[in-house]
Amino acid sequence: MSSDLSQYLVTVVVPTFNGEEHLAELLDAVLAQELDGAVDVLVIDSGSTDKTLDIVRERPSVRLHEIPNSEFGHGKTRNLGVAMSQGEFTAFLTHDAVPSHPLWLKYLLSPMRSDKRVAAVLGPQRPRVDCFPLLKYEMGAVFGNQGSIHAITIYSGDLVRGDEEAMRHAAFFSDVNGAIRTDVVRNHVPYRDIAYAEDQMLGADLLNAGYWKAYAPRAEVIHSNSLTVREYRKRVFDETLALRNLGLATREITLVGAVLRSLKGILGDSLRIIRDSDFGVIERLKWLFANPVFQIVKWRSLHHSMRVDVNDAVTRSRYSLEEARRASAPSATAKGG
Repeated sequence: MSSDLSQYLVTVVVPTFNGEEHLAELLDAVLAQELDGAVDVLVIDSGSTDKTLDIVRERPSVRLHEIPNSEFGHGKTRNLGVAMSQGEFTAFLTHDAVPSHPLWLKYLLSPMRSDKRVAAVLGPQRPRVDCFPLLKYEMGAVFGNQGSIHAITIYSGDLVRGDEEAMRHAAFFSDVNGAIRTDVVRNHVPYRDIAYAEDQMLGADLLNAGYWKAYAPRAEVIHSNSLTVREYRKRVFDETLALRNLGLATREITLVGAVLRSLKGILGDSLRIIRDSDFGVIERLKWLFANPVFQIVKWRSLHHSMRVDVNDAVTRSRYSLEEARRASAPSATAKGG
């Protein structure tokens, strides 16, 4: 494990678990990046049983570090990646987030290279063509609200301190596609070892410690989770309980409120689907019938997960996607898997 940050400009860390579907494309895209500095690529695998390890070993320049599945943790494993980083900066991708062009890394690192006060940078995610509309439009809204599509946006905690909603927005960070200043996270503000939302908490912790976060709109990756309706319901459950545990989700949604929001979401998405030039006629018809199910499931799951006891292990086991994947693998899967 090297502590020398001079050999490489950046280490790109990719946690993997059964990530064969997009991993080869991802690694080749990272290795083809055009950057005026050396790039180190580190894969941390937590017990893959598919072709993931073969894909990595076919690329000798990529470092592979294997850990038992039982040792995986969203924050814990990324702290390990930071500890093993050989770069001044550490970039993170999940195993299904593929850089969309060869300047992705240049744009992602640019804010930190320009200003030492910036300790974290977030890039946008473009959904895949098979992404269901609800998620597609939500992703567009999330990253569209992060800043201009033409220029870097900088966030400082000092400007939003005392305003909970503004701080939550400013602190938003995703290690699906993000980068940090290695020394800062390694020695001063590490990831918290928590089950979920470790990246959002890192963003908040960095802002509270006086560092800045940036949004780099041209550092785009292609990423979206291919989830069934059942898996999506469980994912919403996981995310909501994680935010409740961190004190970031406190507003309960009534059953009537869930119904009304479902109807509003169905109407809004349906209008977007009709106007969406990405869809052909057959796809429009398909999603006009299928997407409302995702809206209903989303708000029903939010209503339910805001009411359950966060310490109820039996309920978590029954409704959690993370718990289901642990039981079937058994695994604590990497996000995006």
